[in-house]
This record gives sequence, structure tokens and C-alpha cells, in this order.
Amino acid sequence: MERSALEGKTLAERLAESRAEASATPSAEPTENAAPQEIDTDAIVRAAKAMRDVNETRAARSRTCLVVDDSRVIRKVASKVVASLGYRVIEAENGEEALARCKQSMPDLVLTDWQMPVMSGPEFVAALRAIPTPHRPTVVFCTSKGAATDIHEGIAAGADDYVLKPFEEGALAAKLEKLGVR
Repeated sequence: MERSALEGKTLAERLAESRAEASATPSAEPTENAAPQEIDTDAIVRAAKAMRDVNETRAARSRTCLVVDDSRVIRKVASKVVASLGYRVIEAENGEEALARCKQSMPDLVLTDWQMPVMSGPEFVAALRAIPTPHRPTVVFCTSKGAATDIHEGIAAGADDYVLKPFEEGALAAKLEKLGVR
């Protein structure tokens, strides 16, 4: 895809350039018999296409986060944090449901609890890591299990990091920032 000179510019900058291009055509003093000034539609079309292309690129980069926890409250708090970071959020109540969602569409980020019915967090993460995918999601445990052996077990299962519950929104956002998933 060809890169436009307008890519990366703000809407106001693009509009100003579009207007500047449109008004750059020489114009004579209007006379009674003169035709109305022609609008440079080519310049406007180029600017509109450049804005469309940037918007399509942003949409293509839309990131998803799967929040896995049997507690609806924790899912909502975590969802709020990752949504504020620009993620589209998907929720699951347990590891089995989460695994099915990952097989359907692999998320960019997974925040998962440890102790859940049906399939535990470590079982889910190990099964997730066994799925062949060109895009390996970042996985963070959000759990109350904070012993060193638990953290080692979570990382061994395939998690990238660990956040202890109860967590504050700022702490979770800082952890995600540290991981570079912001």
C-alpha cells in the first residue's frame, strides 16, 4: 500500500493542506460572465483517501484483551483498565471458556485468574501456549496466590507476568505499561 504524505498528520493539518491545495489554483477577479471557481476535487479526494487509509490502519491495529476470572467484579475492574488502554475486551468465566475464545480468535493480551472452576489458570495458560499461533499473546496472572512457588508455577505454565489481587487500577495499568502492551 502506498504511503501518503498526509499519513501521521492530524485531521486539522490534513484539512488545512487540503484547503491550501484547493486554493492554490490561480483565480482571476470574478466578473459578471466568469464561471464559478472550480473546486479542486482531486486534492479533496486525495485528502479523504489519506484519512480513510489512516483510519483503516488504526482499525486493523485494534488490540483485544481476554479477561478470565470467575468473579464478575474482578472482570469488570480489569476490563475497565484495559479498555482505557485502548483494548477491545472479551470476558470469560473460566479457563475452558477462555480456551474456546482463544481458539476462535487469539487475543493480544490475556489477564487470567488462577483459581477458577472447570479449568484452573495454570491449566488454561499451558493449554493456550500449546495452540499453534503466529501471534503469541501476552499473559498476566491476576491472582491472590502470591507465594514464590506459585509465581514460579505460573511463569512455568507460560505466563509473562504476575499481578497480586486485590490490585488497584493504577497498579495494573503500570504493570501492563512495564510489559509494553500499552
